[in-house]
Amino acid sequence: MYKTQNGDTFDSNNPYCNYRSPLSTRYASKDMQYNFSEQKKFSTWRRLWINLAKAEQELGLDITQDQIAEMQNNVNDINFEECAAEEKITRHDVMAHVHVFAKQCPKAAPIIHLGATSCFVGDNTDLIVIRDGLNLLLPRVAVVIDNLAHFADRYKSLPTLGFTHLQPAQLTTVGKRATLWLFDLLMDEKALRRAKDDLRFRGAKGTTGTQASFLQLFDGDRTKVQKLDQRIAELSGFTKVYPVTGQTYTRKVDLEVVSALSSLGATMHKMCSDLRLLANMKEVEEPFEKTQIGSSAMPYKRNPMRSERCCALARHLLALFSNAANTHSVQWFERTLDDSANKRLTLSEAFLTADAALMVLENVTQGLVVYPKVIERRIGQELPFMSAENIIMAMVKKGGDRQICHERIRVLSHEAGAQVKEHGKDNDFLERVRADAYFAPIVGELNELLNPSTYIGCAPEQVTEFLNDEVKPVLEKYKEYLKKPSSVTLNI
Repeated sequence: MYKTQNGDTFDSNNPYCNYRSPLSTRYASKDMQYNFSEQKKFSTWRRLWINLAKAEQELGLDITQDQIAEMQNNVNDINFEECAAEEKITRHDVMAHVHVFAKQCPKAAPIIHLGATSCFVGDNTDLIVIRDGLNLLLPRVAVVIDNLAHFADRYKSLPTLGFTHLQPAQLTTVGKRATLWLFDLLMDEKALRRAKDDLRFRGAKGTTGTQASFLQLFDGDRTKVQKLDQRIAELSGFTKVYPVTGQTYTRKVDLEVVSALSSLGATMHKMCSDLRLLANMKEVEEPFEKTQIGSSAMPYKRNPMRSERCCALARHLLALFSNAANTHSVQWFERTLDDSANKRLTLSEAFLTADAALMVLENVTQGLVVYPKVIERRIGQELPFMSAENIIMAMVKKGGDRQICHERIRVLSHEAGAQVKEHGKDNDFLERVRADAYFAPIVGELNELLNPSTYIGCAPEQVTEFLNDEVKPVLEKYKEYLKKPSSVTLNI
């Protein structure tokens, strides 16, 4: 039992008595959690020591196949308690794991970590984890894009009231609005894919990036040092190494990755904010379970809780960018250790948060509900004012004077606006037009002039062209993944 300074007593071995990140207990997927797990981290360290030994053996160092096999047989068998105890003694996490691994592999003990530094395992593992994390996120982005593409196509011709400055503007369509979210997501997919494709391996660079220890191992043969660097990268699944590093790969790499993830967060926040506004207007809603409770006090409520959660997660993701930027900016000369603690938090939380938010967004986009009658009613409230130019043109064609017509419409529209704003009545602009003898020549055309589909411009065609020209080529890259049924299960 453990007694706190506040006087509380608890079982320190009980996981519910220790802090647990909501990213693990509530939000992120099991795959992404494993990607940042201790098991993945330290088994990767061991694989890197194996790859180092293999490459050094290939280049002529006295390393036997038995030594490599012994390490391979113990790659996943990690005694975490023993490693923790060893770290208390050494105050060094890498050396603690070297010592424990060496005990498990007595034959290989002399050559484990041969010529390497802590950053050989630390940095190279981080690059592997970043790569694998991006490989998990990109298909999720593609699923959201695919969901929205189907939504945009289905509603490409459904007129809806557009807004600028959050004030009623000209009409657009429900599908056209969705393409605005889609285009942002296409930019995110490209940025994340570029970040992944740009990743290289740190390889074997030594304490300050000069490869001095490896040059000594190979008796001054620089060609072998270069081959070692490249071979370790290949064995670890990378085609290129960073040509120059300090003790670490530049933290600019982390900054670029977190920047792409934060940018994705901005996209998700913008889209889900739009959905929350649409839910308020009762035009479009996220999925709502039959047994879902919107409020403990107000049973009638249908809160956009998924979109709100996505915004909350995205906001945290946006905030992480400054950590990555500040960390890179203060890495003095070849490196300082003030990156370590921050990096442990920022990288993992950026990926786990992006993963969690994308899972929510996938759920939302596969079940969006549209209410055409509500949309039609709102259009009916605003379209009379928007029809002014069409009415003027129709009157001019009948021989009317544009300036006189403009003034009459201005007066009538202001009168109708006062009815709406001051008295809470419906927009009666058209009734006023019909009652004004001046407009008698076009009264019979008013219904045609007010057909919403004549106010949406090229929106349907834009949607079709956008989906064909921009979206489909991106989705083609993920066609095998998109064939799989959704595996998203949202926690509470």
